[in-house]
Amino acid sequence: MRRYNMARERNNKRSIENSGFGSNTSAEGRRLVNKDGTLNLRKTGAGILERISWYHVLLRLSRARFLVVVFCFYTVINLLFACIYLAIGPQCLKGSSEVSGLSARFQQAFFFSSQTLTTVGYGHISPDGLTANVVASLESFMGIMSFALVTGLFFARFSRPRAYLVFSHNVLVSPYKTGKALMLRVASQRNNHLTDAEAQVTTAFHVIENGQRVTKFYQLPLEIAQINSLALSWTLVHVLDEESPFYNMSEQALRDSRLELMVTVKAFDDHYSNTVQQRTSYTAEELIYGARFNPAFRRSEDGGTTLLELDKINDYERVAV
Repeated sequence: MRRYNMARERNNKRSIENSGFGSNTSAEGRRLVNKDGTLNLRKTGAGILERISWYHVLLRLSRARFLVVVFCFYTVINLLFACIYLAIGPQCLKGSSEVSGLSARFQQAFFFSSQTLTTVGYGHISPDGLTANVVASLESFMGIMSFALVTGLFFARFSRPRAYLVFSHNVLVSPYKTGKALMLRVASQRNNHLTDAEAQVTTAFHVIENGQRVTKFYQLPLEIAQINSLALSWTLVHVLDEESPFYNMSEQALRDSRLELMVTVKAFDDHYSNTVQQRTSYTAEELIYGARFNPAFRRSEDGGTTLLELDKINDYERVAV
């Protein structure tokens, strides 16, 4: 314990005071950064239109949810204008006057609205009268603007630079040389080529200072923090030596400290010609003490290709440390 306190005193000089997360332990949630790299943070005290950027929300939605949002928006607009056409009267839509019944007239109004919104205009139904023509003009204008925005969002989502990295599910404490090291693994998931990859690992863990539990932040030095090409899997190694804030900490001490590792990997994508980055985090519950990663790549059967097996990024075996 004395050696641990001496190591902590040395590392206090290198602790990060301006991490942006603060040191108030009682104000923290279960983790500071989610597994997908987003902040585990919810803001209050302002209106929803003031604290939420809907552009960023629509960019971050999954493909399925984004398509559902677009479809719902399209359907709601058509329902709204169909109700307006019905409220004007059956005579406002020429070609549908012979249809009887509220359900049939609403159906005609709905599909006329969809044709007007998309500026298709098949021609068998047309607006009749000043009010109906004004409403149809406004709807066609809204359709042009809406589809321009949706097209822009589609392009922004398609062209947005992304790292497409896959991280190991767990961080391991493994034997390393004559001691131990923290290890996690990362690989490029898609067929993009990342060069000049750089990794940064920041840790947050709880300590007792002046009788109070506070959160300390440290930049963990990595044995190799930058590589020229992220072609295969990359194991990030932080040696648990005298320079580490976790020096001589037992497994139970690591878990009791409620540690969290926040990992950021930046690289240059030569297809996007842009720098991309991706983040993730690991908590004490995702720490495996006494394990090492199994190889995730091998030679192909014909001997002509190297195979990177992405489903084995998290494969490990238990070892003594």
